[in-house]
Amino acid sequence: MKLHTALALTLPMLSGWAVGAELAVKFDIPQLNVAEYHRPYVAVWLERADQSVVSSLAVLYDVKKKDNAGTKWVKDMRTWWRKAGRDLTLPLDGVSGATRAAGEQTLNFGPAKAQIDKLPAGDYKLVIEAAREAGGRELVRVPFTLPLKGKQSFSASGKEELGAVSLQITP
Repeated sequence: MKLHTALALTLPMLSGWAVGAELAVKFDIPQLNVAEYHRPYVAVWLERADQSVVSSLAVLYDVKKKDNAGTKWVKDMRTWWRKAGRDLTLPLDGVSGATRAAGEQTLNFGPAKAQIDKLPAGDYKLVIEAAREAGGRELVRVPFTLPLKGKQSFSASGKEELGAVSLQITP
C-alpha cells in the first residue's frame, strides 16, 4: 500500500521534471518609413556568459527563394553567422523559418528545443539579431541566470531594427 502511495505522489513530480522548461520569445519588428523596406532576417540563439553559443533556436530568412538563394543574405547577421551559422547547412529542420512582417512576433520553444533543464547553473543570454537588406543590423541580448525559481520574465530593447524583446521561461 505504501508503494502505491509513494508512486502516486512521485509520478506527477517526475512527469513535470521530464517535460522540462519552455521558452517564449516576443520581439517587435518596427515598421520603418524608408524608401526600400525589406523584412529583416532574424537569428535567435542562447549563449553562455563567455558568449559561446549553446544552441541556435531560430533563423528566419527568405526560405522560399528558388535554389535556396535566401541563404545568401543570412551572412548579414554577422554575429550569429560568425559564432554558429557558417558551420550549419540551411535550412535546418525546426530552426529555419520564414521572415516576419512588422509588428509583435512570438516564438515558442518547447522542452526538446530549449533544453534549459540540461544547462548547468550560471549566467546565460538569449540573443536576437536582425539584419535587413538595404537597411541596418541590430543585436539585443537578454540576460538570465539558471537555475530558475518558477516562471520568470526578462526583457531588453532594441533601438532601430528591433523594438522590445522579452523572454519568458517556464520551468
